[in-house]
Amino acid sequence: MEARSLPSRTASSAVRKALLEIRRVAGRWGLVALLVAFPIYFAAHDLLIGYSGFGHGHATRTHDLTYLGTNLVQGVSNGAIWSLIAIGYTLVYGIIELINFAHGDVFMIGSFTGVSFWNSIGLGLATSTLGLVVGLPIALLVCMIVCGALNVLIERVGYRPLRNAPRLAPLITAVGFSFILQNVGLLWRGGSTVGVSDLIHENKTVVQISGVVIHRADVLSVAVTIPLVILLAWFVGRTRQGRAMRATAQDPEAARLMGINVDWTISLTFLIGGALAGAAGLIYALYETTIWYLQGFEAGLIAFTAAVMGGIGNIRGAVIGGLIIGCIQQTIDARVGPQWTPFFVFGLLIIILVLRPQGLLGEETREAG
Repeated sequence: MEARSLPSRTASSAVRKALLEIRRVAGRWGLVALLVAFPIYFAAHDLLIGYSGFGHGHATRTHDLTYLGTNLVQGVSNGAIWSLIAIGYTLVYGIIELINFAHGDVFMIGSFTGVSFWNSIGLGLATSTLGLVVGLPIALLVCMIVCGALNVLIERVGYRPLRNAPRLAPLITAVGFSFILQNVGLLWRGGSTVGVSDLIHENKTVVQISGVVIHRADVLSVAVTIPLVILLAWFVGRTRQGRAMRATAQDPEAARLMGINVDWTISLTFLIGGALAGAAGLIYALYETTIWYLQGFEAGLIAFTAAVMGGIGNIRGAVIGGLIIGCIQQTIDARVGPQWTPFFVFGLLIIILVLRPQGLLGEETREAG
């Protein structure tokens, strides 16, 4: 009886291996194919079917790639904000394997801090260009310091005492800190959206390329994000503290035996992640010219999706994921409707978690081996 059952067991094992291989290939290339097909479809649609416009006093139908180019430009500038927030998620997860759900609300505090600070120093619509050139970088620095310090405080008070506790304990603590920060924002600015001064005249055209208009807000978002990401990559890859962060992420106990102050390194990671969230908060306030206490909840979910897409624990993946999510978000907003954007963004998150949970550039974690 056992001998006769061996072929069926072998066949079952072969089928299981084949299914696993199909899933592996679909996870590796299916996600890439889906992301590549997205712009190709809209490009073909705009060229063959066209998109609605208005000219010479009547409705027209245009057949070119200007509309898609505009979607992508706005998507990149919006995605740069998500990238900065996503880096904070991926840094913290990479070093202690914790999803810091309070991170989105740290970003919200960054927006509130930036607006309050520039109001306190008198920056407004009447401020000269020189005043803005001096005042906004100072506001950016203040936001980064405040949010970095806040993130370190959260780590020191909420996460460090629970470092050896079951996984659920720090996760619940993160959710609790998220609610605390939301209520801080509610008490600070009230429950309604608050309009802020359009200091940079965000819709003013900087340059126009083949009909695609690039505005000041687009330039600001990318111009702040690129240096910060380059500086972070240099810090992590070239400095002693950066090597300590990588060693701690790989094996905390071995790093401790090698003389690395693991607690200090983890606090430094939270400081960097919070500082980048603060920078994103200031950019968001200037970019959207509205802030409210729940903005961190949605932004946190979108940035988390970006981090998962790129491969949580991978800095480059977080940046790429943020840019991709930004482009998808802006394209769906413009072509399908903003009410459908969460459906597509979070539907994509589910697809990623099913097909390729490690993301596009994901790395194996300590737990996974």
